[in-house]
Amino acid sequence: MKRLMLVLMLATATMIAAGCNSAQSKQTSGYEEGQTSQTAFVGPAGPDGPVGARGAQGWTGQTGDAGYASAGPRGTVGATGAMGEQGLRGPQGPAGDLAVGPRGVAGPMGSTGDLGATGQTGARGASADGYAGPIGPAGSTGPQGPIGDRGTQGSTLVGPSGPAGRIGASGSRGESGQTGAQGSTTAGVAGAMGAAGATGPQGPAGPIGPEGPTGVVERWVSYREFWFDTDSAVVRDADSNKVANIATYMNANPSLVLGIDGSTNPRATRWPDQDLPNQRVNAVRNSLVQAGISTNRISTGMFGEAGARRDGRVEVLIRTSQLAQGK
Repeated sequence: MKRLMLVLMLATATMIAAGCNSAQSKQTSGYEEGQTSQTAFVGPAGPDGPVGARGAQGWTGQTGDAGYASAGPRGTVGATGAMGEQGLRGPQGPAGDLAVGPRGVAGPMGSTGDLGATGQTGARGASADGYAGPIGPAGSTGPQGPIGDRGTQGSTLVGPSGPAGRIGASGSRGESGQTGAQGSTTAGVAGAMGAAGATGPQGPAGPIGPEGPTGVVERWVSYREFWFDTDSAVVRDADSNKVANIATYMNANPSLVLGIDGSTNPRATRWPDQDLPNQRVNAVRNSLVQAGISTNRISTGMFGEAGARRDGRVEVLIRTSQLAQGK
């Protein structure tokens, strides 16, 4: 009886050990079914004892825990986005402004009139010296000096530069990261989405807009004036710098043309030779041509204000040419 009990206990222990080995084999990753684990603690079975009575069936071993799913590797970082497109070209700059030139210097003072003649001495009286004769009348006042030249026109005829081009578009989004590899015991969880590609570099600034058109002087504007001596059509030496200044300004502003007006004051008390004003206009015109101004940029006629006309005065006016105005 004792021997039978011993056999039953050995058989039960063997079955329990076999169940534990089976559970441990299921929990150990990396081994196929039926392969012996190298980490088992139970030694090999002893020789078979005598066959005893068939014992009761042992308890079924517990099912091993399910294998753990491992996350797949992180997907690679998406490629850098393409460079943004170049910014748009800046719009054309606005038309330049017109600025009034500074006021000209004051004209020289007119010469002093001649001294009046001395009155004659009175005749001697009958019994005493006669009274002194009356003082001679004062000489007439000299003519008023010519009006100073009108200030030169300001040179701000160039429009400002166009604004900078717009910022380039953002680069395209990077590709999605790859899906993670499958886990050891179950299908691996999909890898995390790859990081978004870096934003493409900002597109280069658009080119500077074209220069705005030159400012337009739509009507004749008084620019300079020349005064002539009585009955003379010769340009004064003092006005040579005036001619050079006009030529320099016209060469710097090719869109402008000149007008010369030598009209006399219709209310003048003394009418000079009718051809003298024309001679004075031609004298000014010839001086300007000799200074380097093309003849096709000079016109003559009645361009100035009627109220400003004076005998002995020739006015030079400027305006933008009709071709530059698109007319």
